[in-house]
Amino acid sequence: MGGMKQPAARVPAVGLPAVQLPAVRLSSVSRSYGGGADALTALDKVTLSIPPATFTAVMGPSGSGKSTLLQCAAGLDRPTGGQVFLGDTELTRLSESKLTLLRRDRIGFVFQAFNLLPALTAEQNVALPLRLAGRRPARAHVLDVLERVGLRDRARHRPGELSGGQQQRVALARALVTRPDVLFGDEPTGALDSTTGREVLALLREMVDQGQTVIMVTHDPVAASYADRVLFLADGSLRDELQDPSAERIAARMTRLSVVPC
Repeated sequence: MGGMKQPAARVPAVGLPAVQLPAVRLSSVSRSYGGGADALTALDKVTLSIPPATFTAVMGPSGSGKSTLLQCAAGLDRPTGGQVFLGDTELTRLSESKLTLLRRDRIGFVFQAFNLLPALTAEQNVALPLRLAGRRPARAHVLDVLERVGLRDRARHRPGELSGGQQQRVALARALVTRPDVLFGDEPTGALDSTTGREVLALLREMVDQGQTVIMVTHDPVAASYADRVLFLADGSLRDELQDPSAERIAARMTRLSVVPC
């Protein structure tokens, strides 16, 4: 889509081919809560690499670690072991203030709850991340992002005047307005009906095809089928993955692994 930032690549040495860095990389990442006999291991030495301009879905039962994986990969939570990289930046070495700046500038988030401010218009909600960062939003850029999600004509409408699907599109535009390296989604279609959910998933798919990297947690095999790759977690470990998935193949793989989505 117009204006979408292309993934960065490492500059090669003279005479050598370009080597493109993973958009996100986890190296032996663990996350535990509590201590002693009461310690709970949410992630257990997970290693994975997410190529740029790809759509990755993460699935697993309740308590499998998928939300913790998303939070650690996005810099919302700190692992107790291992390393997390966004491009060539190691998140696990950053101070809290630098991590906050990185999330603001290079990461986008879309959640099941739309989290729009009801008193603001769609345009104002989309511009909010830029204003919070101390920047003066260019109205043309904000309207362009709304155009990408099909809502330019709803720019002056408040959330209460929009359908659920339209509100999620505004939330998606808000996540994209900073031109993030990676867009993270936590059940982004969970609050939508199946038809509206498919429209949002098709929009995410289109964005990936234009260069955006998307990582999405979902419980829905149909939603996951829009991805290039599905990762299956259970008991904090990466158990399997599926390339070029269909809803039927995803369901069959979960049955074989006894991984029932919750």
